[in-house]
Amino acid sequence: MTGLSDSFHRPINYLRISVTDRCNLRCVYCMPAEGIRLMSHNDILSYEEIYTVAQAAAGLGINKIRLTGGEPLVRAGLPKLIQMLAKIDGIDDISLTTNGTLLGRYAGELKSAGLRRVNVSLDTLKPDRFKLITRRDNNLGKVLEGIEAARAVGLNPVKLNMVVMAGVNDDELLDFAARTVSEEWHIRFIELMPFIGEGTPPRFVSASEMRERFEPMGELTPCLPSVGNGPAKYFRFPQAKGTVGFITPISEHFCFQCNRMRLTADGRLRPCLLSDYEVDLKQPLRSGLSSSGLRGLFKEAVANKPLRHQLANGYVPKQRPFSQVGG
Repeated sequence: MTGLSDSFHRPINYLRISVTDRCNLRCVYCMPAEGIRLMSHNDILSYEEIYTVAQAAAGLGINKIRLTGGEPLVRAGLPKLIQMLAKIDGIDDISLTTNGTLLGRYAGELKSAGLRRVNVSLDTLKPDRFKLITRRDNNLGKVLEGIEAARAVGLNPVKLNMVVMAGVNDDELLDFAARTVSEEWHIRFIELMPFIGEGTPPRFVSASEMRERFEPMGELTPCLPSVGNGPAKYFRFPQAKGTVGFITPISEHFCFQCNRMRLTADGRLRPCLLSDYEVDLKQPLRSGLSSSGLRGLFKEAVANKPLRHQLANGYVPKQRPFSQVGG
């Protein structure tokens, strides 16, 4: 393992892999209400191809993998992929981001396969609002059951991701924060990002505004995450059992410490979530590209990782919705 750095000397050790563009929800900030034009089965990478890419990445210094979607648990046989990835020398952490609706069914199998942790998207604690945000039937109960199932089998810490939207769910900020005091909840409050040419998000709430609303609950004390490799800054309320995190891609971008690459479901390596630049791995891979050639393409993508996103200059990625990139 040689280690991998981009042209700005940032170490790159984290690969997010989208295993599908399909999802059983239609969250308002992620996918159009009518859905998207789905990729054909032949368009997406097979588990064997994902394994080959991950093996090449591990040879360059990638040691952390997160599986995403769409909703990764709608793809059949996901524990099989986790088993395969867990056998790669150098990969020491495999995690999953999910909407939680299917987590109760698969938590035990995922843990047995080698999954370490899960992040669950949870934008509301109100059943009617859950239906509004996800544009699907109320599955809030299934998500909460999935969270408890994940904890029960040891996929800890279970982190909960709340995308905060003014006029939609920001009135629940204190309700979520209170759960970190009374229960061992680890909530990450995420600033809403613009995507697919929507411009400055009209329902944006900054992390500083969130923190102002938390003042009646007491002082937030900085703390370190128990485990993880992401951009959140963590805090704890007095006597709290859990933690509060803030992910601030807009108000306080964290590009200077970005350590990740993204592999889309159709086999394109994307150095930056908020840039349309991609390197195709699928066609070269299916044309018989050698392992060294694959590593070369990976290095090419890393070398073209930008210093930062350009949202402040009005640039918004236009080629893919979040559901095709994996967040």
